[in-house]
Amino acid sequence: MTPAALGWVARFRRYLSAERRLSAHTEQAYARDLAALVRHCERAGIRDWHKLDMQTVRAFAAHSHAGGLGPRSIQRRLSAVRSFYTFLMRERDAGRGGMRLKHNPAHEVRAPKAPRRLPQTLDADQMARLLAIEPDDALGLRDRALMELLYSSGLRLAELVGLDLAHLDLRDRTVRVLGKGGKARVVPVGRLAVVALQHWLRARAGLAAADEPALFVNRRGRRLGARAVQLRVAAWARRQGLGLPVHPHLFRHSFASHLLESSGELRGVQELLGHADISTTQIYTHLDFQHLARIYDATHPRARRKA
Repeated sequence: MTPAALGWVARFRRYLSAERRLSAHTEQAYARDLAALVRHCERAGIRDWHKLDMQTVRAFAAHSHAGGLGPRSIQRRLSAVRSFYTFLMRERDAGRGGMRLKHNPAHEVRAPKAPRRLPQTLDADQMARLLAIEPDDALGLRDRALMELLYSSGLRLAELVGLDLAHLDLRDRTVRVLGKGGKARVVPVGRLAVVALQHWLRARAGLAAADEPALFVNRRGRRLGARAVQLRVAAWARRQGLGLPVHPHLFRHSFASHLLESSGELRGVQELLGHADISTTQIYTHLDFQHLARIYDATHPRARRKA
C-alpha cells in the first residue's frame, strides 16, 4: 500500500476515538482488522483503496476463514472494513484528500453464518435453590430482592441497575423498564419478588443517601453498579452450592425458558423480554424442544436406552 493509503488508516483511527468516541478496546480491534486487510491487499498487489473491489473483500473474508478465524470474528472484520469505507466516502463527499471512491466494496459481503448457540439456563429446582438464601444484613436483603426481580421479570443487567424507586409500583406489582434503544416497557413483578423488594426497601431507608433515586444501592448509599451485581450473584451461587458459574443474564434466559415452557406464548414472552424482533425470542423454542426431547428419551418405550 502507498504511504498515502496507510495514512487514511491512521486518520480513521483518530476519527474513531475523537468523533465516534469508541472505546480503546474497539479501536484496537478495528486497527488489527484493517492491518490484516492491508496485508491482504499487498499480497494481491493492490496499492490504493479505490482499487479494492467486492471480489477482493470476499477473498479477504475467505482467507480469514481458511486461516482459522471464526464467523463472528470475520463479521467484525467486515464491519471494520465497511466502517472504514463509509469514512473514506464521507471524506470524498467533503472534498478532502482527492478520494476517487465510487462505492463501498464491503457493503454486500457477508461472513459465514455463525452457529447459533443456545443460551444456558437454570432449571426450576436450581433457581429455587439459588433464591432460597437467608440474608443476615441489608446487603443480603438487597441481593435477594434483585435476584428475585431478575428472575421474576426477565430484566437485563443494565435495566436492573438503571432502575429508580419511581419505576417500581408494588401496589400494582409492575416495574417500568428502560430497555435497549431507550424503549420503555412495563413488566409484571411476581409475588415473591414483591415480598423481597418490600424487605429491601425497609432496609434501604437506612442505607441510601438522601438524594439517591436508585432502587438498588451499594454500601456507600449510591447506585449499585453492574460489576457489583455480577460479583454478588456469582458469590451467592457458590454459597448455595450450585456448582456452576452463574451470571445475571442467566436469570433472564431462565425466565424466558420457564415461561415459554409453561405457556407456549411466544409473542407474550417477546413483549416481556422487550425483543424488537420475534426471531430473537424464537431461540427459546429450541430450549423448550430440548426439554421435551429429554422427557421423550427418558419415558417413551421406543426411546428409552438400555442400562
